[in-house]
Amino acid sequence: MSEPGFSSRHAFSSALLAAAKVNGSIFAISSDSKGSVTLDNFEKAVPKQFVEAGIAEQDAVGIAAGLSKSGKRVFVCGPASFYSARSLEQVKVDVAYADSDVKIIGISGGLSYGALGSTHHSLHDLAVMRTFPGLSVFLPCDNYQTAAVTRYLTVSAGPVYMRLGRSPVEDVYAEGCGQSFAPGKAVALREGTDCTIIAAGEAVQGALGASLLLEKEGIKARVLDFWSIKPIDREAVAKAARETAMIFTVEEHSIYGGLGSAVAEIVVQDCPAPMKIIGVGDEWAPAGSPKELFNYYGFTSDKLAATIKAGLKAKGKR
Repeated sequence: MSEPGFSSRHAFSSALLAAAKVNGSIFAISSDSKGSVTLDNFEKAVPKQFVEAGIAEQDAVGIAAGLSKSGKRVFVCGPASFYSARSLEQVKVDVAYADSDVKIIGISGGLSYGALGSTHHSLHDLAVMRTFPGLSVFLPCDNYQTAAVTRYLTVSAGPVYMRLGRSPVEDVYAEGCGQSFAPGKAVALREGTDCTIIAAGEAVQGALGASLLLEKEGIKARVLDFWSIKPIDREAVAKAARETAMIFTVEEHSIYGGLGSAVAEIVVQDCPAPMKIIGVGDEWAPAGSPKELFNYYGFTSDKLAATIKAGLKAKGKR
């Protein structure tokens, strides 16, 4: 992994602008979040393809759905905490139920808005969004993956929810690595047989770091990037259950309804295996910087490694 560079929201807006310059049917809608989403250059370059809805997420989603029915491919962008709560009825009805070609881009997801507290945290979004039929849910982990998935979204039809973080992130995928990303397919980042760590979004960096620490102690952990929460890679889960001693999921989300739950639904029905879900428990997260909150919830490499070691020991797997 490289040192943090720029944020995934910058990677998203750059890729979206490049596509919009050659495809006039691509629109971006902001809910007074142009700066947060980094859409300033988009508005300047293609002003006729940009709509500012103001602080009105419900209206923004409705406008996006309407534009999509007139042949536009629309990216409605703003805080994940608001699009997965305040405008949820419009997402359900106008986008998912109507099968609108709308991409909902939730910026500053998870604990990104740390100091603003629970009103701005989005630790429920994956749980809610993945229940809507036909709505895909994506959670890229770094800039390379974000740009690649964004390019895919600009040429693919159908409703999507994609969550992005706010702060600069370390690269998981090297620029020019050639890695491709297909919905419903996880990416194996490290191989191992002692356990599997399944992570998504910015939790992937911690999972990779934990696997390196565990390796020093003789524990070989497989690391899977489950950037596609829905559709999910059922075969990768089943393979991990068959080939490794225990599965750990790591997510910047509530332990209820998110990645861990999606994996557990497969494990309990198709391939029973020991498993532990690592995330935010049944509590309102405290205010603090994202770095402080990642440490508090044990998402850092060292704390994840300790949790995984303890989990393996408790299950008699180590």
